[in-house]
Amino acid sequence: MIRVLIAEDQNLLREALTSILSHEEDIEVVAEVARGDQVVAAARVATPDVAILDIELPGVDGLAATAALTAEVPACRCLILTVFSRPGYLKRALSAGATGFILKDSSPKELAVAIRRVAAGERVLDPRLAVSAIEHGDSPLTPREREVLQLSAEGQTAGEVARQLAIAEGTVRNHLSVAIQKLQARSKVEAARVAERRGWL
Repeated sequence: MIRVLIAEDQNLLREALTSILSHEEDIEVVAEVARGDQVVAAARVATPDVAILDIELPGVDGLAATAALTAEVPACRCLILTVFSRPGYLKRALSAGATGFILKDSSPKELAVAIRRVAAGERVLDPRLAVSAIEHGDSPLTPREREVLQLSAEGQTAGEVARQLAIAEGTVRNHLSVAIQKLQARSKVEAARVAERRGWL
């Protein structure tokens, strides 16, 4: 029997996933959580073989939860199930320790197969995203450029970003300028859109 933990903040979807998997003879849902910061504690108690995680979770996101779970409960394998078909998310998920990444438009049969394969130690990746990730390559942004662009995209001024990150306002503008150039954009707004679309923010 494959023991599964589900981390999904939408109650309806979480219950639907549990219901779908209850029809599989070799899969048992042993824990459900609605927040990313509940994943590790739940996994320690329930000892799942596979954790199914959404990317957008309150508390900490699914990628951070994956990294924490991989480090603290290494026997549990992580399968990202998300609506976001962004190649950057795929690469970040793999870097965090995920062994599977599939989209929410997958069929129940595809999900069950993915769970079995991940539990068996195989890597399961959405083929469309895998091709896209290869085509787009790695993010050209440094961690600081990404941070500055993210905060700017959220509507913060250069001064507010500078205060939050404890750097000079001119440094903030420099990071934004470099990020815009790297993403071949015309403005910070366009740069943020490009980065977000590719899963780099």
